[in-house]
Amino acid sequence: MGIRYLTLYTFSTENWSRPVSEINALMSLMVMAIERETPELMENNVRLTAIGDLERMPIDVREQLERCMRRTAENSGLTLVLALSYSSRWELVQAARRVAAETAAGRLQPADIDERLISSCLTTSSIPDPDLLIRTGGEYRISNFLLWQAAYSELYFSPRYWPDFDEEHLYEIICDYQSRERRFGKISEQL
Repeated sequence: MGIRYLTLYTFSTENWSRPVSEINALMSLMVMAIERETPELMENNVRLTAIGDLERMPIDVREQLERCMRRTAENSGLTLVLALSYSSRWELVQAARRVAAETAAGRLQPADIDERLISSCLTTSSIPDPDLLIRTGGEYRISNFLLWQAAYSELYFSPRYWPDFDEEHLYEIICDYQSRERRFGKISEQL
């Protein structure tokens, strides 16, 4: 389908407040899934990367994730980004802290702070902003996911839960997306 980047909101910072038994089960599943899927990622030329507060992840998850990311680092097809222990508010606070530290150290002036600088301080600085944001499960919110980056994303809300979300449904959503006119503040006649 020509998709170059796919970011999956795998585990939010808010998910840490779930019952410990559920968190442990999810972490075990994550380790098994990464191990099981790595050969397929290699076979399909997929590069795996991750964003979020990865230091908060259990060591076995981090180690398995790092092994897979190293193994797939040279792949040049789709980049699969897992958002783990991620929240957009956390990410924006981290960016603000970097900017504040640079300003306090005298390496930045307040007038130097612009959208480009903020974007460069985000965990997603090496990937493009999403063109399309799909929310599954019948929810009509984006749940603290890529708030800065989604400023001009097209939104699609699907009633399907993630386990039932399949290639056919993705294809339908892509077709819907392709029928939309993306103006980025302009009028149709300017495009």
